[in-house]
Amino acid sequence: MFQNQEPTPQFTGAVNDRDKNSPWRTLWRFLTHRDTLRVPQAPLPAVKTDLKSLPTDSDWLVWFGHSSYLFCLNGTRYLVDPVLKPEWPATLMMKPFAGTDIYRPDDLPDIDVLIITHEHWDHMEYATLRDIRNRVKQVICPLGIADYLRYWDYKDEQITEMDWYEVVESQKSKVESRITCLPSRHFSNRLLGKRNQTLWASFMVEAGGRKVYIGGDGGYDKRFSEIHERFGSVDLALLENGQYNANWKYIHTTPEDLEKVILDLQAKQVFTVHHNKFALSVHPWSEPSTVAHNIATKHSIRLLDAPIGTVVKY
Repeated sequence: MFQNQEPTPQFTGAVNDRDKNSPWRTLWRFLTHRDTLRVPQAPLPAVKTDLKSLPTDSDWLVWFGHSSYLFCLNGTRYLVDPVLKPEWPATLMMKPFAGTDIYRPDDLPDIDVLIITHEHWDHMEYATLRDIRNRVKQVICPLGIADYLRYWDYKDEQITEMDWYEVVESQKSKVESRITCLPSRHFSNRLLGKRNQTLWASFMVEAGGRKVYIGGDGGYDKRFSEIHERFGSVDLALLENGQYNANWKYIHTTPEDLEKVILDLQAKQVFTVHHNKFALSVHPWSEPSTVAHNIATKHSIRLLDAPIGTVVKY
């Protein structure tokens, strides 16, 4: 069983002593909470880009909402945590906001490197991975994820499983690149089985003298300052910002902690994800963007922010 580097209770809220650390009571309060601010009242703006026609001679990012995105770094296409075709039972809790569900697996180009940060439904979704498996050259994932992929007919030669701090040179990318698996502060549990049987992670991708940090999911800890000490200046950091709650403040990044994350990491540019597609907590749907903009303004951070589907140069 895997564990975090620091003690990390999954649920921290307590209405009374009987409720303390009760995931079922917390889940029930979430499911029965009714607040129109959780979901936008009009379709969100989004751009339908022809992804297959995007050139690979420049560095760009296209966000699909929540934590799914495609980016090009030094000629190599990386796809992260694609959730483009949610099917049952994920659809019980993951209903896309109006206007956000405009991309499908068939819209994706061939993928040099697919990166999966952890096994949760909102990051690793069967239907999307099934539909793209013949167009993926290499999969990078934390320990334990390969069993899912093999069951979904991915070939062993496609898959590279990694533990924290392991490094691989990407053999399938167009140019030499280096991927380091790094810690996160989260958990794993696909459905109703035992917890923490697979690893969760963040990743650093380095190629052509540039660095992109893929933050994955996780609460705040000292890892961000350690990553800065180890890697120095990062060109782009993709950071979790959304679906936070005081009841799970150690396993997701809260607004108060996002500021600490950004200051510790000292990335040249920041793009926040994990919002604007699903309501998996009770905060207003627009709050994460407001939080990120306030932090960026306060500290003169270069925040990259654009509607879903927009080609963002970084």
